[in-house]
Amino acid sequence: MELAAAAVLGKYIGAGMACTGMGGAAVGVGHVVGNFLAGALRNPSAANGQTATMFIGIAFAEALGIFSFLVALLLMFAL
Repeated sequence: MELAAAAVLGKYIGAGMACTGMGGAAVGVGHVVGNFLAGALRNPSAANGQTATMFIGIAFAEALGIFSFLVALLLMFAL
């Protein structure tokens, strides 16, 4: 295998591995919302105060997926 072809192959494999973080973001959002719902069902009066915290957790989980997608794009087109 030529050196240039191996470099392109490594670039695509690395980009694919970086995209696995996007799947983790979906799982992270599920955990955040699931834990919020479990807590809200146990103590409904405190649920209103924790809604903003839930949205912040969702935003952080989604940001990790966006960052992994950005790394994949950088691996494919910038290197």
